[in-house]
Amino acid sequence: MCRFLAYRGDPVLIETLVAAPAHSLIHQSLHATESKTETNGDGFGIGWYGERPHPGLYREVHPAWSDENLRSLCAQVRAGMFFAHVRAATGTATTRANCHPFTAGKWLFMHNGQIGGWGAVRRRVEQAIPDELYHMRAGSTDSEAILLCALAMGLENDPPLAISRTLSMIWGLMQQVGTTDPLRFTASLTDGQNIWAFRWSSDARPPTLYWREDDQGLVIVSEPIDERRAAWHAVAPSGCLVALAGQPLQVTSLPEVQALLPVPA
Repeated sequence: MCRFLAYRGDPVLIETLVAAPAHSLIHQSLHATESKTETNGDGFGIGWYGERPHPGLYREVHPAWSDENLRSLCAQVRAGMFFAHVRAATGTATTRANCHPFTAGKWLFMHNGQIGGWGAVRRRVEQAIPDELYHMRAGSTDSEAILLCALAMGLENDPPLAISRTLSMIWGLMQQVGTTDPLRFTASLTDGQNIWAFRWSSDARPPTLYWREDDQGLVIVSEPIDERRAAWHAVAPSGCLVALAGQPLQVTSLPEVQALLPVPA
C-alpha cells in the first residue's frame, strides 16, 4: 500500500511536512508502520498550486528516500496547497505516468488502495471513461482510472457523490467478473481551493487515514508524521473529510456505496 500527505493552509516550504518530521513521508517510503508493506519505493510524486489555477507536478520512479532532486525541490518550493505520495505498486508498471498524484485540469488526486482483480476488470472500468476524457489516460493504474470515472460521474458538482457513484460502479463490475479481492479506497482530492478525503473498503480493512488542524493549516496523512499522537484524528471507515474554503472542517460519511449492477448467477 502507498502513503500520502495533503496540506492546505498558510504557505510553507514543502520540506516542512514531507522531509523534516521524524516520521516524514520520505521516511515512510522506507519505514512505514501502518501499511501492508514497510517500504514504498516504487516512485513518488508531489503536486502543488502556485501562480496558476492548474497544479504543478513532479513525479519520478526512484524511491523517495534516495532522490536528491526531491529534497532540493521541497527545500525551495513554498505552497499553501500541496499533495505528496510515495508508491507501493500493486501490479502495474513502475513508470512516471503511474506515479501519484494524478491531474485532470484543476484537479489533483492521489489514492492508497486497489481495485481487486484489476487485470480482469480493467477493460470494463476503462470503458466507463467517456471519449472526451480518455485522452487524459496516460498510465495503466486503477487510481488514474478512478479519477477519470469520477469526473464522468459529476465530480465538478458534488465530489463525495461522484466518488460514491464511481466506487459503486466499479464494485458492480468486479462482481460481474467474479473477483473475490476487495475494493479498497483511501484517497485525497483537491480543486486547488477545497480538499476532500475518503476512507472506504468493500471489506473490513480500509487503509488508514488521519488528519490534524491547527492555526497554520490542515494536514491529512496515511499515518502520522510525528509523535504528537493526541493531535491526530483517525477518519472512521466509510468516512469523508470535507474542507471547503472559508468553512469549518466537516468529517462526515461517504454517501452509501452499493453495487449497482447485478451479481452474475
